[in-house]
Amino acid sequence: MDINQVTLVGRLATPPERRDFESGTYNTRLLVTVRSDTPRRRLDVIPVVIWDTPISGMTIGDTVLVEGTVQRRFWEGEDGRRSRLEIVANLINVLTPPEEDDA
Repeated sequence: MDINQVTLVGRLATPPERRDFESGTYNTRLLVTVRSDTPRRRLDVIPVVIWDTPISGMTIGDTVLVEGTVQRRFWEGEDGRRSRLEIVANLINVLTPPEEDDA
């Protein structure tokens, strides 16, 4: 059995960008950064798209939870056929940082 399921927690790197289409549908694209220390220290930038779901109240640096699937898109560019991996989200939530104790 194949499973294509992604859960991603990272920081919002760019403001969400909405694109409207003539068909009446729309998508919102954003970039999420994810830090990793293994096998070596790096910062990955993951493109995320969500369809026909309003996104608001997110700012650069917010920690977000993304759930969805991985998709490879293909298109023709000036240099020939191109492709890109992205997360197609069905859920994007801003994670609220825990309140600091005043004690």
